[in-house]
Amino acid sequence: MSFDKFGLSEPLLRAVDAKGYTSPSPVQAQAIPAVLTGRDVMAAAQTGTGKTAGFVLPILQLLQDGKRAQANRARVLILTPTRELAAQIGESVETYGRFMSLSSTVVFGGVKINPQMQKLRRGVDILVATPGRLLDLHQQNAIRFNDLEILVLDEADRMLDMGFIHDIRKILAVLPAKRQNLMFSATFADEIKSLTRGILHDPIEVAVDVANAAADTVEQWLYPVDKSRKAALLRELVQINDWQQVLVFTRTKHGANRLTQTLEKAGINAAAIHGNKSQGARTRALAGFKQGKIRVLVATDIAARGLDIVQLPQVVNFDLPNVAEDYVHRIGRTGRAGSTGKAYSLVSADEVKQLNGIEQLIQKHITREYIAGFEPEHEVPASGSLKKSHKAKRAAGKDKGHHHKAHAGEHTSRGRGGEGHNRPARRNRPASKNGNRRPAASSQSGNR
Repeated sequence: MSFDKFGLSEPLLRAVDAKGYTSPSPVQAQAIPAVLTGRDVMAAAQTGTGKTAGFVLPILQLLQDGKRAQANRARVLILTPTRELAAQIGESVETYGRFMSLSSTVVFGGVKINPQMQKLRRGVDILVATPGRLLDLHQQNAIRFNDLEILVLDEADRMLDMGFIHDIRKILAVLPAKRQNLMFSATFADEIKSLTRGILHDPIEVAVDVANAAADTVEQWLYPVDKSRKAALLRELVQINDWQQVLVFTRTKHGANRLTQTLEKAGINAAAIHGNKSQGARTRALAGFKQGKIRVLVATDIAARGLDIVQLPQVVNFDLPNVAEDYVHRIGRTGRAGSTGKAYSLVSADEVKQLNGIEQLIQKHITREYIAGFEPEHEVPASGSLKKSHKAKRAAGKDKGHHHKAHAGEHTSRGRGGEGHNRPARRNRPASKNGNRRPAASSQSGNR
């Protein structure tokens, strides 16, 4: 299938072609025609599969022939949970709308509000916003929604389950009742679906992958290690493998700062990005990382949604997340848009509960490797058998035939460089597939 099959206008097709895309991703193939019908849409797809274009392209198509936005008004509102994701969506709107006369702007907290108010005075066709700053602007009469045509909640599960629900309800209360509603997210837990019933009306449901599944393009490994030696192991991995670009996730802001300082002392260029950092510092850190000036970007889960880094080769979970779904989003920063990626988790014995939750969620035991010299004194117990809920089984049966399947008990059959994972411990340091040297490792299946 090609993009011209959707009936998109010539300016949009030209923008898609300039971007270098020739055929739509599975979620785009389903979401674009669904949005063009004008009905509400609830779409679930893995991170990195092209969800943003799945709603931006049809929205631009729907807006092109309408009346332009009036002062202090918006025709489309796209709500996102983080500043980084808002900025990314704003860039996509500009990219795909580059040959059109539609206007757009992005507003979020952490920066001065007056320049944002000035941009809204002229009116914008598409407004991308985080909930808190949007409410501030509305309270100051900088934005009104009388003419709103479309509401989009991107990363809807995160919007509704991490404290944004009250802000969302306040925003919904001031929106016109007649509008098109779109929800896009990588995960839709059952409790989140129940919250959407008051927002969506007879929605078209789009799902191209098993809910909460990890992307097939991401190879996953688990390195058992004592908590006190995690930083040393990370340094070893970065230096021996000569990683030039790696995104590392920590559980806390303090932990991100501390790890960044440790890496810097070891001569590894690193920067931290989290909620306590100013927007300017976050923007500089991300820009430096994308440009290759910063070798290791250490982030909390604020960066798991919205970081779009072309061909990011690897992601490391320095700490496992408390919420299992966040693991999917973290590792989804690599292996995007058809590229392959690698995800490594440094796991200590006190994280066995989080590990079990993650493996139950993705219905897969992550393959273990033991790095020579870093074998843990406190072993990480193996997770229990993978048990699917009755609801998950029914969903899997319903999806069979056009969804990718998550196989219970499935193992990665190849190690790095295509080597088997049931090999004995090695004393030397074998070359990886790309020729880099790596620490000696012994492998052990997590399903024992």
